[in-house]
Formats: sequence, C-alpha cells, structure tokens
Amino acid sequence: MVGETNYRNNVQIVNRLEDLPALGVPLHLAMGVFDGVHVGHQAVISRAVEAAVRDGGLPGLLTFDPHPIRVIAPNKAPKSLLETLEHKARVVADLGIELLIPLHFDMALAKMEAGDFIDKLTAAQVHTIAVGEDWRFGHYRSGDVPFLKKMAATRGFKLEAVAPVMHDGDRVSSTRIRQAIRDGNLNAAEQMLGRPYTVSGIVIEGKKLGRSIGFPTANLSTGDAQLPPDGVWAVHARIAGDSNCHGVANLGMRPTVGGSARTLEVHLFDFSDDLYDQEIEIRFVSHLRGEVKFPSVDSLRIQIQKDVITAKQILTDFSST
Repeated sequence: MVGETNYRNNVQIVNRLEDLPALGVPLHLAMGVFDGVHVGHQAVISRAVEAAVRDGGLPGLLTFDPHPIRVIAPNKAPKSLLETLEHKARVVADLGIELLIPLHFDMALAKMEAGDFIDKLTAAQVHTIAVGEDWRFGHYRSGDVPFLKKMAATRGFKLEAVAPVMHDGDRVSSTRIRQAIRDGNLNAAEQMLGRPYTVSGIVIEGKKLGRSIGFPTANLSTGDAQLPPDGVWAVHARIAGDSNCHGVANLGMRPTVGGSARTLEVHLFDFSDDLYDQEIEIRFVSHLRGEVKFPSVDSLRIQIQKDVITAKQILTDFSST
C-alpha cells in the first residue's frame, strides 16, 4: 500500500520517492519547481502528458515544497510566490496531470547527489522525464541535461529536454511574472502564464466591520502568494473550485479602520452563504482606485457603494466579452 497518498482536485498526491514503486504503473514525469506553471512550464508538462497518452501510464509532475532557494539561499529567495501547492495542484490537473509528487525540500535533499536522486526515482517505472533544458538539480546543481542523457541510457527512460519559451524577446520566467504582477501589468502576466492570473486563499474570520456597514466581506488567507498593487479591484471569484460570482475586493492596510497588516477582503455580489474555511480563487479584473484613508466609516461606506456600482458595470462588460 502506498503511504502518504491522497488526492487534491482529482490529482493523486505522493510525497515520497520511496512510495512511487507501489503505484505499479509506467510514470511520465515533468520535473522542476514550476512556480506559476507558466507557458514555459506548460511546454515541459505537455511532453509528459503526451508521452502518457501515447505509451500508457500516469502523467505526473515532480516538484519541491518549499521552493528550494528558500532553503539553500533564503536571503536570495523571492518574498512571494505565484501559487500555493493547493493552487498548483488545480492548475496542473487542468493540464492533464494525474499525479503530483511534491517532495519536501530540506538540507538533506539539497545535499543528495544527483545520481542518488535518480536512482531513488527510477526504482519506480519511470518511462519519461521531461525538464527544461537549463534545469539543474542535486548537490552543487550537478544534475543537468547532459547528466540526465547519460542516466536515460542506463536507466531506460526517455529524456525530453524542452527549450525556454520567449515573450517580447526575453525568456518567460517566474521572476518576470512576479514583477509584472507587482507593477499591475496583469495583461503581460496573463500572456506569460497562458491563463489569467489568480490568487487562491482560505476564508478566515475577520472583524466583521464590512457586515456592520452593509458590505460583508470574506477575508482571504493567501499565504505568501504574489499580489498586485493595493487598492480596490473588480474581481471574479470561483468558490471551492466550482461556483462562480463577481465582487469587489480591497487589498491593502485598511487605514480608515486602523488596519495593521496587508489584507485581501472580498465582497461578493448577491451571495450570502457561509464561506468560512472554504477556498476562493480570485481573478483581479480591473483596478478601480488606490487605497484611501477616509475621514469616517460612513464616508467609507458611501465610497464602497460607488465602487460596487462601478465594479458591476465593468464586470457586466467583462462577462459579455
């Protein structure tokens, strides 16, 4: 029986290399960090999925959690990432991945020799390994495409090395996408991601101030996800991966009510169900205004009424396109 196995968004999760042989089927694996699962990552993933369709077996994605640089060089690590692991599982499921292998990355794994890693991995029926042509892994980053070609010859798997995907003359990267989001250039981010940028979070209990002024909000815990500029946004929301609705969101410090931490809170139109502990995925459609400190809560309420009217018009036009 496979230990540490569960499912998220209909994707099977296996957390340890040692549990892969028990799956008992051919594996076709895309390997990498895949922060954001952008168009370059998708090119790698498609090779694994295509191999599984062609030859039979499970298309899988092997990745690392936390991001390796946060363990190896935390002072150089990005403060924000493009996805939580839960969000990544949903995105790759839409790309045809049926198996997710999120290996816990720590110093023991960082010090593992590339050859030892491949030995452990290929104890299972690994038929395909797909990577970006410049991906490196293992102690001192000694595992690269030439190394994998040698391993493929002796371990019997097929290697798919995929060239970078370009956008506006430069290679698509998670770093470029994070910067585009920070700048509020969500169109560029969408082009590099190959899909609209969204943020996924769990609804947590707030101070219920919005409810007291007629605009109840869902407060989202988004972890360290990269967020766009502060202010008020017209948004599209997907609840628990199923129901869809529109709303208006405030991202920022909430200065009018003495907020002390950056918060994402969303008022959903024509929605009254209990959302606590549910997951909501937010798409930022249009930035309405920057964050403002109002002279009173009543003036804040009046502005929110105007924001709702503006957002509904924008989202009506958005839905019709």
